[in-house]
Amino acid sequence: MNVAQSVERAAIFFPDKAAIIFEGKSISYQALNQSANRLATAMKSKGVAEGDRIALYLPNIPEFAIVYIAALKIGAIAVSVNPMLKSEELKYVLTDSGSRLLFTVADLLASVRPDDYETLAHVVVCEGQAQGHVALATWMDDGTDDFTAVDLDRSAPGAILYTSGTTGFPKGATLTHGNIISNSWTAAHHSGFTVDDRLALFLPLFHVFGQNFIMNGAFTTCATLVLYRRFEPEPVLTSIQNDRITMFFAVPTIFINLLNMDLSQYDLSSIRYEFSAAATMPQEVAAQWAKKFGRPVYEGYGLTECAPFACYNHDFRHKFGSIGTPVENVELKIMDENDNEVPRGQWGEICIKGPGVMLGYWNRPEDTESALKNGWLHSGDTGTMDEEGYVFIVDRIKDMINASGFKVWPAEVEQYLYRHPAVKELAVYGVPHPEKGEVVKAAIVLKQGATATSDEIIAYCRENLAAYKVPKYVEFVTELPKSATGKLLKRVLRESATVGE
Repeated sequence: MNVAQSVERAAIFFPDKAAIIFEGKSISYQALNQSANRLATAMKSKGVAEGDRIALYLPNIPEFAIVYIAALKIGAIAVSVNPMLKSEELKYVLTDSGSRLLFTVADLLASVRPDDYETLAHVVVCEGQAQGHVALATWMDDGTDDFTAVDLDRSAPGAILYTSGTTGFPKGATLTHGNIISNSWTAAHHSGFTVDDRLALFLPLFHVFGQNFIMNGAFTTCATLVLYRRFEPEPVLTSIQNDRITMFFAVPTIFINLLNMDLSQYDLSSIRYEFSAAATMPQEVAAQWAKKFGRPVYEGYGLTECAPFACYNHDFRHKFGSIGTPVENVELKIMDENDNEVPRGQWGEICIKGPGVMLGYWNRPEDTESALKNGWLHSGDTGTMDEEGYVFIVDRIKDMINASGFKVWPAEVEQYLYRHPAVKELAVYGVPHPEKGEVVKAAIVLKQGATATSDEIIAYCRENLAAYKVPKYVEFVTELPKSATGKLLKRVLRESATVGE
């Protein structure tokens, strides 16, 4: 098996059908497959072999799909890199994964420092001036149109997606071809993808939701992706009207924004399905949407480590506030701290078993052992299951911040801020925000005699942290709340925070 075979199959069944529509241009399935073939053969000629890691430090552009498919065709492993990461964060991911090639765009080259990456052989620029590196078009010209994806075992790694870990350092969740294929089919089945559908894709392709659920789900069913660099209301709404989008995927903050807009000037009648993920949809928002548009926003649950789909709130029995019931071939239990299943209605940790569960964390055997116990993936999220088998999230790991669907681990921000010469002690935690769900706040104790301002701290963070990790609020305090044993009590800080600060 091979994930890339879905595109090969689509190129046979529907060669002239649009696979991707992007900024007014259409790429057929035949053209997509041939482009991937040219890049695959070019990479093989450069010595790239099965199991090599290929880093995609790319925004939402068609080249992401081309590089991804080409890498998987030859049995290489696609390493997705958030394009918001800065140089130090990028170095960590490339070093940890041992990536051999880096595909990026000219706008991101300022954060690329090839001499810092021991295993990197080439930097390939997919958009803009190559600036001394190789241009993607040059490699494509050296390739050939004919290539067939190698046949791999279902346990062969296909992708590494980095997610924050308990130490504050990102961990590479390694998904196999079997994980991805199983999850793509499940996503397509439950959402009802068809060959005639057009799926809006403005959610980031480096994220498991955009990559596996939407992109691979669409390719699995020969549907069409209408791709956007990012979500911008007016261009996306105009595209829905002009490109006749049928399926709309977003995070809760986008649905909230749309509910508060005047949409009367747009013809949105082509949309038959909306789906929300990556963060919990507020019940009130879901109810308002259903009342306004006459259909629910469908919700699911999953995480990068299970590729990601695990639960779905079904259309034939939709429960507001629930993440639904486990999807096919997925077992889900609510367990206590001793890994015993708790009775219905009681809360515990959501644990998952099934064909989408990752192979493990790249180069992290101890973290893998901690997350995967007896075949069960421990999600770190707490929830409960009712008598009908519907699952409800009660809470998540207390310290993790969910900022517009992006997971931010406070320890990573704290470790960086401790480098600031004025900082003596600090705590980073999430505070409620009316649109983003949560944002980052830092409470800082300054060294005696030292001075700093909120703007200075925020600017310092912007130098080397992705935008969503940068504190929106900074508060200077004389001391931090601690327990009798000296443990920092972030719970007290969170409880004192207010919505919107």
